[in-house]
Amino acid sequence: MSGAFAVAQLLTDAPAIIERERAVSIGLGRMWPGAPLPLLLVRTVSVVERQPLKRAGWVRRTERVSVAIRAESYAEQKELLQIVNAVCVGPKGDVRADAQNVAILSAGVGPDVDGPGDSYEQTHDFRVSYDAPVTATPAGA
Repeated sequence: MSGAFAVAQLLTDAPAIIERERAVSIGLGRMWPGAPLPLLLVRTVSVVERQPLKRAGWVRRTERVSVAIRAESYAEQKELLQIVNAVCVGPKGDVRADAQNVAILSAGVGPDVDGPGDSYEQTHDFRVSYDAPVTATPAGA
């Protein structure tokens, strides 16, 4: 489990993403060549693992997760940036069996950049905290 998986799950299940007029591609780590726009690319930036919790078998992890938004227009980029923020920020509870007590804070928005294939791109970073089984492999490992 990783915070990136939790964020991707939240985005995949979000009505605001599902109900858009144009479909949104959501990927983890990297996108496949020729992925259609718009797309959301979810990546782990860093992970901090705390000491095991008093609740045996669990550890608290805090992960910095970046969501890159790539779109065909600046307006669509900004629309998706707002949707991603609204979907992700706040207490989320148990997102998956291996990600309990999930809480997500905004960790900043990156600059507007020229994306690949003449797309518009901007990133939104999040601080994702969650309880994970101690036996689970740390994210990014």
